[in-house]
Amino acid sequence: MDAEYEFQPAFTLMTANLGPGESIKVEPGAMVAQSSDVSVSTGRASKGGLMKGLFKAVVGGESFFVNTYTAGPSGGWISMAPSAPGDVSTFDLTPGEGLYMQGGAFMACSPNVEYDTKFQGAKALLSREGGFFLRAFSQGGPGQVFYSSYGAVKELEVTPDAPIIVDNGHLVAFTEGVSYGVAPSGGLKTTMFGGEGFVLRLTGAGKVWIQTRNIEALAGKLIPFMPKSSN
Repeated sequence: MDAEYEFQPAFTLMTANLGPGESIKVEPGAMVAQSSDVSVSTGRASKGGLMKGLFKAVVGGESFFVNTYTAGPSGGWISMAPSAPGDVSTFDLTPGEGLYMQGGAFMACSPNVEYDTKFQGAKALLSREGGFFLRAFSQGGPGQVFYSSYGAVKELEVTPDAPIIVDNGHLVAFTEGVSYGVAPSGGLKTTMFGGEGFVLRLTGAGKVWIQTRNIEALAGKLIPFMPKSSN
């Protein structure tokens, strides 16, 4: 499908132009506007049993349901935007390829794309990225994934000879072939008092996308100034 982007990178609005009968799966609440000849239906976001689906929704940071928008005989369009100020990016999936995203990054995908949650193991205890990532993969043919960030998105390359380090809370997505480990940002004093704590060391071969802002850092600055409720 043809996707257009406006107001990048701080307040991105993405418009998917659909051909006759073409569909797109969209995270609930992301739709901003649409043409009148586009219909919508709601279904389960992931396959499997009810409890398994609920578990994935809770730990993966995504909705239990997903909306499918389908264009009429003359085609149509749908505009969407993420809940937080930031950018929207497109990733083109090939069969057998996976894209890993932080919880809450998924916004939309083509109909043949499915997604699942992947547990990150004990290292997640030291990572503010969360214990689970969302893995999107194509089911029969190429597909597209549209994901969002808080702030602008930057693409980085990881090679076996050039691993990178990313601050906690700034990792948005990475391709299959990239893995990460949690490491202290420096010595004991730096790790405890340097403001970075633990960082992510990404190794392997593939692409990584980072965001320029950290929503947890913003929340940490706002919470001390929140007015207290009176009893």
